[in-house]
Amino acid sequence: MSTVQWRKSSYSQNDGGACVEVARQLPAVRDSKDPHGPSLTFPAASLAAFLAAVKSDPSLSSRLLS
Repeated sequence: MSTVQWRKSSYSQNDGGACVEVARQLPAVRDSKDPHGPSLTFPAASLAAFLAAVKSDPSLSSRLLS
C-alpha cells in the first residue's frame, strides 16, 4: 500500500497523537503513529456508514475520542 494516499482529519493534532488515517483509493484505515504497520480494509459501504454516523452524532464522536 505504498502508493496509497492517506488522509488525516483536519481535527487531528500535529503532535502525532492518537490519530487514524483514511486511504483515498480504497476503504482502509491505519494508525498514523505506525504508517508502515498494518491497515484495516472494509467494504466501502460499511466505512461510509461509519464515517457518516460519526459526523452526524456529536455524542458518538466524543465517546470515540475518550
